[in-house]
Amino acid sequence: YDPPSSTNIFSFVLYPQIKSNTMRAVLALLLATSAAAFSPAAQTSSKSALGATAVDKELGVQAPIGFFDPLGFIKNGPYGGPEENFSHYRSVEVKHGRIAMFAFVGYIVHANGITFPWAMQMDGTPFPKVASAPEAWDSISDAAKIQIFLFVGFLEFYREVASEKHYMKGGKIGDFPDFDAKVIPGGALNLYDPFGYSKNKSAAAKEAGLIKELNNGRLAMIGIFGFLSEAKIEGAVPALKGIIPSYAGEFMAPMSHSLFPSL
Repeated sequence: YDPPSSTNIFSFVLYPQIKSNTMRAVLALLLATSAAAFSPAAQTSSKSALGATAVDKELGVQAPIGFFDPLGFIKNGPYGGPEENFSHYRSVEVKHGRIAMFAFVGYIVHANGITFPWAMQMDGTPFPKVASAPEAWDSISDAAKIQIFLFVGFLEFYREVASEKHYMKGGKIGDFPDFDAKVIPGGALNLYDPFGYSKNKSAAAKEAGLIKELNNGRLAMIGIFGFLSEAKIEGAVPALKGIIPSYAGEFMAPMSHSLFPSL
């Protein structure tokens, strides 16, 4: 599932106040694509399992709303049949939730001036001491940002080609294939359960952990969107007024200079 259900709240509340056409378009897209956010969290084994009755019993369905897909993304989505659509949106929700949890914690860390003691870049550039995470990102050189994008792109590519079974074809949603020493010389810690904490857990414990991850991820997506909203529009999130400093930059412009010629 794309950005979580709760992101809708900020999109809907803030939409009339946003002046940027780009931001309006992005928020509108988030609103549309997150319609299925309360859909089930677990992979099902057959298309018949996607019926309303079975879905209500799946992980991730939260009372009192229950299964929530008013626009029919699961049934009529663009990724094939209901099972493929279901698997795609669930996988995206898990991924966005994990990223949002990192982002939420990272925002707080930067806001408190906490950095690594070593240099940020090979040329000796230190980690910036800033008031917010967006300012920290702006302080990174474009060359370093490109390296980050390439690394994330590699992870996405590796996941697609190295998984034993694709997540839209019955594979484990949220799983990441082990790093093969043939691909990464010397090997590397695996992204999924790198220290093997889950190997000996019971099925019940794993299910409980998945529910916690889904709910924490959804809450983190609400939280980071709240931080960003308050940073751009003072008072947009009353509880954060005076806590989150204003940000004058542009969230939708990750690079300091465009990589494409102006049209």
